[in-house]
Amino acid sequence: MKNKEKYYKTLIEDNGQLNEIDLGEKLGLDEKETRELIVRLLSEHKIEYLENGACNYSCMKIAKRKNKTK
Repeated sequence: MKNKEKYYKTLIEDNGQLNEIDLGEKLGLDEKETRELIVRLLSEHKIEYLENGACNYSCMKIAKRKNKTK
């Protein structure tokens, strides 16, 4: 989905400056479309609910696991 990737990239670049709905409106999306994209990104574990400035969502950080041998 083109809008989902565009919203995700914009969310990363915005870094909590705008709230999630205003960010969607900036991309020409209405509130319903924006909320649907948020739900999809949450279900894919690309974002998490975490207050980050004006925005309530933040990109998930990918944890790198080290292979520990004993």
